[in-house]
Amino acid sequence: MCENFRMEASEKLSRRERQLMDIIWERGQASVAEVLEALPDPPGYNTVRTLLGILEKKGHLTHTEEEGRYIYLPIAPAQAVAKTALERVVTTFFGGSIERTVATLLQSKERTLSEDQLARLSALIAEAKENEKVP
Repeated sequence: MCENFRMEASEKLSRRERQLMDIIWERGQASVAEVLEALPDPPGYNTVRTLLGILEKKGHLTHTEEEGRYIYLPIAPAQAVAKTALERVVTTFFGGSIERTVATLLQSKERTLSEDQLARLSALIAEAKENEKVP
């Protein structure tokens, strides 16, 4: 199901829609009442129900019905959505260059990496080199 997922609509998620998606991704599924309970500064029940319906129309959610209530489920896992969004950023802002993307992230003064994080990244790079070897 998520192989065919495309992010066109997700770039247009409002802050509140993104909050709702984060709650549903974290839980795996949720009713309107469960989403309301998890929201900081929750709006009314009908507002949440309407927003979930909009997210369903945008192709981010689906629902099942259990005991007379809708249970909302994400169409794609958060990781698939993040991957699609990142691929779009790399293509749009870095001309498809992973090297330029990573260099920009590493040069950021707002973010620093621990020794453990650097070691894991080095291991990923070594693995990528190994996988690229041609017999």
